[in-house]
Amino acid sequence: MSVDQRVLERSQLEGLLAVGRRLVAELDLDAVLMHVLDAARELTAARYAALGVLDAKKTELERFLYVGIDEETRRRIGPLPRGHGILGELITNPRPLRLDRIGDHPRSYGFPAEHPTMTTFVGAPITVRGEVYGNIYLTEKEGGDPFDEQDEQLLVVLAEWSAIAINNARTHEELRRGRADLERLVQGLQATASLSRELGGESDLERVLELVTKRARALLGATSSYVLLRDGAELVIRGAAGECGARSLGRAIAPGSGSADFIGTESSQRIGPAAGESLRELGIEATNGLAVPLRSRGQGLGSLLVVDHLGEEPAFSADQQLTLESFATSAANAIAIQ
Repeated sequence: MSVDQRVLERSQLEGLLAVGRRLVAELDLDAVLMHVLDAARELTAARYAALGVLDAKKTELERFLYVGIDEETRRRIGPLPRGHGILGELITNPRPLRLDRIGDHPRSYGFPAEHPTMTTFVGAPITVRGEVYGNIYLTEKEGGDPFDEQDEQLLVVLAEWSAIAINNARTHEELRRGRADLERLVQGLQATASLSRELGGESDLERVLELVTKRARALLGATSSYVLLRDGAELVIRGAAGECGARSLGRAIAPGSGSADFIGTESSQRIGPAAGESLRELGIEATNGLAVPLRSRGQGLGSLLVVDHLGEEPAFSADQQLTLESFATSAANAIAIQ
């Protein structure tokens, strides 16, 4: 990173240092992006600031954050920019761009009818890990003056520091997700080991089903859990734990029924709100669920179902599906020997 001290004033350098300390200390990506916008406005005396995040193909804007425009004005303007016009110029040619009059640029094609007047402009790309992540845009310097070389240099430096902060936040998020994945894996293994110990020598099927449903419910943070076992061509609810579980015992899924579409014995299924009516046929009130097969030595015994995730996310994740599938293997082996 190179800061041209001949261009930047002492107060601007001090401002940049203060911004840099705030940015690198921030670990939340959205907070980093908003800090960037606030800092850009403050340091350049711009009335409006925006940050566009590129999509995976690097051809359009996937996200567009802004400050300086109130929500009512934003609503009247219409859809957020996707990266055409001047914004598209920065996507095509990712290098600093400074304009005294936006309308004079050949790629400019005007603004929507309700859009605030914007004449002056300066923008710079944000490059993270060697790839363009997005662009910062500033318009309308206070007092009506055009942006100058100092403003452009400030924005370039801020973009470089933003890249460091964004990379830092991304790394933190990746590590956090990795830790969470590891914790879920350990939790699943512990639950499986605990189930094996508790079921050792257990010869009562009802007791086995009670333990399986209780452990599955706790493992995934579900409102209720159910074990459905094959009985001829049907799947019958033989075990239940949690809210409203008991009233479903004995309910059956017949071949060809709506429930049979998503609670089977061959593959796992994540269940969304559309399956609510079919679940109600089984006495189950739920908005989402996860069903995994119970298989032992190649034989399909039935299905293990958990419903209504109680965590921060409204539905069960792919990682939780893997955890439940692992748990279901031990559960199926315990059920098969009864």
